[in-house]
Amino acid sequence: MNEFKKVDEKVVKELRRITSDASVIYEDKETLKNYSHDESGGEYYSHMPDVVVKVENADQISKILKFANDEHIPVTPRGAGSGLAGADVPLFGGIVLSVERMNRIIEIDKTNLVAVVEPGVVTNDLCKRVADFGLYYAGYPMSVETSFIGGNVATNAGGSKVIKYGNTGHHVIGLEVVMADGQIVEFGGKRRKDSSGYDFIHLFVGSEGTLGIFSKIYLNLIPLPGKTVDLLAPFKDIETAISNVGRLIIESKTLPSAIEFIDGISVKLGSVYNNIKLPFQDEAGAYLLIQYEGRKKEEIEDLYEIGGKALMAGGAMDVFVADNRTNSEKLWRIRRNWLEGIKAFDPYAPTGDVVVPTDKIPQIMQYISEISAEYKVQIPVAGHAADGNIHPAPMKPKEIDPMEWKDLSEEILDKIALKAAGLGGAISGEHGVGFIKKDLLKKTKPDQYVFMKKVKDIFDPTGIMNPGKLY
Repeated sequence: MNEFKKVDEKVVKELRRITSDASVIYEDKETLKNYSHDESGGEYYSHMPDVVVKVENADQISKILKFANDEHIPVTPRGAGSGLAGADVPLFGGIVLSVERMNRIIEIDKTNLVAVVEPGVVTNDLCKRVADFGLYYAGYPMSVETSFIGGNVATNAGGSKVIKYGNTGHHVIGLEVVMADGQIVEFGGKRRKDSSGYDFIHLFVGSEGTLGIFSKIYLNLIPLPGKTVDLLAPFKDIETAISNVGRLIIESKTLPSAIEFIDGISVKLGSVYNNIKLPFQDEAGAYLLIQYEGRKKEEIEDLYEIGGKALMAGGAMDVFVADNRTNSEKLWRIRRNWLEGIKAFDPYAPTGDVVVPTDKIPQIMQYISEISAEYKVQIPVAGHAADGNIHPAPMKPKEIDPMEWKDLSEEILDKIALKAAGLGGAISGEHGVGFIKKDLLKKTKPDQYVFMKKVKDIFDPTGIMNPGKLY
């Protein structure tokens, strides 16, 4: 890595000229600190930026990148700061380019079923807005209320509905990207088919700001799916719960919109945090939360009857139906606030993110149990069971110092990630690589890594774009 130029008063003056005095944060340590970390580990992984610029349009991004490229100043793009892999931590200081002010929903095109948005749009705001038109954005992750669309695209985020609708990348049909040299290029658009040349759109999806910065995003919309019903099924142990994932889909002959998994430890912690008690909480070792969608009441009733019978035949202790918004929200709150429930008891608990083929979930869960016993550490687990995406969250024993725990928890999560890759999976299913998993990326994808690096060198030859991430 070449030596970067330090940000000084001259640099700041130029940034203010491009934007405005009010758009630039410099020498205000308390405010700058807010941009020094994401949700991956707080103070563990924080690094102070030299300056933060809150951009408002593509032209400002273009001018800043051209200036930074010419002067060799590192640029770290930042969305909501809700990431879990350190992708928006400014490891080399420099400029943090925040898109928080680029929060316009530019267009809801009801004819072409496309939403055109800026990268700083909160995911939930888009979901609510398109619902007013009877439409649905299905690419959202679990952090729907906090994440930005730009961050979702940058990490190819997933969520509970991936089994039916796919992750974020499945819903991106166009991107306006500002390149490292300041050039503004549009890839795709409102069209859904394009066989003319390389698919650059999905090269940028998941690139974590290392190739360019999104200034406009075109998203696929579909009609609202209609009514939903949720089933909660407690099981005596994790193995029995996981064994039901594939057979439920086959026996019910229906693809649920979600099959979520949460273990017994997580439920007990989450019930205290959310002030909700689930059935069989003292006896169950794991739960499945299943959601079906249907157009009519009769269709919904048929679905939960078939699904319920399949779950009972698969060893469920019982099956509980939530067919109204209040009861459904109680169930989903436990799953959605899973990490918050754990951190209420242990603020030092990190969360992992690995993915395996669905039939390998029992093996990775068994390995997590072995690691838990080996290190004498409790490891609550939740995940998107239908697509094999598992989130372990090792909890710090009271006798271990926080900094010692940082190294130990990284070791635990690295072992789990390597095991997942060895089972035909990958080290991340939806959180991305950032800098926390970049060594694992090189270990698990050595051949692909060489080509990734070549692509990076072509798009960003001076290395200013989010340095220290992925590579």
